[in-house]
Amino acid sequence: MREALRATPGELADSDLMGRTANGDRDAFAALYRRHHAMVYRFARLMTGSTSAAEDIVQEVFLVVMRDAGRYDPTRAALPSYLYGVARHQTRRRLARDRQFVALDPGDAESTQHLAEDHLTEAIERREALQRLRRAILSLPRRYREVIVLCDLQDVSYSDASAAIGCAIGTIRSRLHRARHLLTQKMGRAAPSEEDHQPLTMRCEV
Repeated sequence: MREALRATPGELADSDLMGRTANGDRDAFAALYRRHHAMVYRFARLMTGSTSAAEDIVQEVFLVVMRDAGRYDPTRAALPSYLYGVARHQTRRRLARDRQFVALDPGDAESTQHLAEDHLTEAIERREALQRLRRAILSLPRRYREVIVLCDLQDVSYSDASAAIGCAIGTIRSRLHRARHLLTQKMGRAAPSEEDHQPLTMRCEV
């Protein structure tokens, strides 16, 4: 206990930081933000297709953390799962408010103006492939998009995704199976068999 009191916020476990945040410790809250904000941003960015929406969602998520830290129960879910759950709720609110997906930001594509000519075609093809993938993900029904983003793009385990979404692991598996087939069809490839099916190999960078 004394060691925990002497530790700097960056050295503390998530549960300890949440406890300190609940008691008004701003340094603990700042440490939580530094540790997890990129993860929340990436999830929100992939779910909405918008940088500005993702930034707003990150702010909303951590406002919830600041307000409700005392309600967090580490025995029910690890903090990343809890944060994904909050981010999922905030993302749904944002999409419901906007009533439509925000167009992909034109500045997100990798600039190719300084690349050597022999790499230009490859860079353009990769950029276009990534844009097609991102648009295909955004076009998925929300329940399928969530599991693709969490499990295939964020490398979240089935159990953690189950905790974040609030459904059984079997439901996660079935949704992911369906989501992968839908995404494969949208990308214009033949749907793979159950034995051959692998998670996405092209990372959808933000």
